Amino acid sequence: MIIIPAIDIKDKRCVRLTQGRMDAETVYSTNPAEVALRWEAAGAALIHLVDLDGAVEGNAKNLEVIRDIVRVVKTPVQVGGGIRDMRTAALYLDTVGVRRVIVGTAALTTPGFIEELGAKYPGRVVVGIDAKDGRVAIKGWVEVTDERASALAKRLEGAGAACIIYTDIARDGMLNGPNVAATKELAESVDIPVIASGGISSIKDIESYAGVPLEGIIVGKALYAGNIELKDAIAAARNLS
Repeated sequence: MIIIPAIDIKDKRCVRLTQGRMDAETVYSTNPAEVALRWEAAGAALIHLVDLDGAVEGNAKNLEVIRDIVRVVKTPVQVGGGIRDMRTAALYLDTVGVRRVIVGTAALTTPGFIEELGAKYPGRVVVGIDAKDGRVAIKGWVEVTDERASALAKRLEGAGAACIIYTDIARDGMLNGPNVAATKELAESVDIPVIASGGISSIKDIESYAGVPLEGIIVGKALYAGNIELKDAIAAARNLS
């Protein structure tokens, strides 16, 4: 199991949101590339980037910032936010050089997109399932659908997704602990790898995932707030493997 530091980008800055609300941001850096270099130096095996503006508007709004990050780090990068068509996915995978793209909204709203993308880029397509009260949220978390997260995960399994990132948006950015039970239920319902996201506030929270079949855990606000040192989180996750 690996720890994956998150860099959320809004208006070219590194920010964290509270429960995904675009009007509830805390700015941690005006230079996201420097933040990426810090996480690389601390031992990150993978860096998680989210274009928050892109997630809302449906395009690559912070493309140049993400391009700069990929240029300066050697650590693999995965990117989500606004990837809703083949052109945008190809731009990131072929031109920018990210390791994997994360598809959220389009996995639910565009039938066949994951199959097409997965066929062209096997092993490089991740589906992000964001949920509130067990229901899938889309369009940058501003719209909650009637689709159950577990049902969507099962439907997408075998459709070309290499991995699922499961985020409980009620916990994200709140530093009040993860929803381990919901994550465990989803992880055990599919055979493809699952990454947990949302609510990590301490090393104890990471340890609470013992026994849950995860590829990794995304950590965001706890790193920026100083609650967790990345190297300590990496060591804790290694002990769970």
